[in-house]
Amino acid sequence: MHLLPRSLLLTLLCLAMAGAHAGDIFLRQEEGQSTVLSNVPLGEGFSLLLAAPPEPVALVSPTPLPVPVALVKDTLMDRARSYGRWVDEAARHSNVDARLLHAVIATESGYNPLALSSKGAVGMMQLLPATARRYGVADSRDAQQNINGGARYLADLLRLFHNDTRLALAAYNAGENAVLRHGSKVPPYAETQAYVPRVLDLFRRFSSVSL
Repeated sequence: MHLLPRSLLLTLLCLAMAGAHAGDIFLRQEEGQSTVLSNVPLGEGFSLLLAAPPEPVALVSPTPLPVPVALVKDTLMDRARSYGRWVDEAARHSNVDARLLHAVIATESGYNPLALSSKGAVGMMQLLPATARRYGVADSRDAQQNINGGARYLADLLRLFHNDTRLALAAYNAGENAVLRHGSKVPPYAETQAYVPRVLDLFRRFSSVSL
């Protein structure tokens, strides 16, 4: 029986540990008794040496956890009304329709002043740190400051794109430079393409209710 040398066994052990989540390990014997180990068997002559372990099965709770009654009763419109005074104030100061601000807030954070995105956007209107600094927002988790800063930013975008709401919303989501780079059109990003009609739909809905 041909025994693998100690150095090869150590290499194999390392590959096995590294490849536990990467896949199988293959072996090819070269001329002169040299051995090649790989988890990517490119070329001919490789044979399976060590199979990857099966993926662990995730445990699923047999019954869903109950939804707190407070969250069931706290509808989007309830949250909109609870921040209505600050939204109206920001709308007057920025000259942006309050219903459009509500639609952006609902889409961005669902009226959660502590919301934090994977990109670092914070608060009600999901302001990035650079945007918050630009509009003098000292604490993006302060709902009133965040709404005021987001309203001013949206007002500037509306002026930049000649009151084209679709382009202003696209710029709010993807950045004004992205809209300009794509010929002043909604950029072909899946997130932005879904974002704009979602906000406009909420804008129409908020237009039909009393806040």
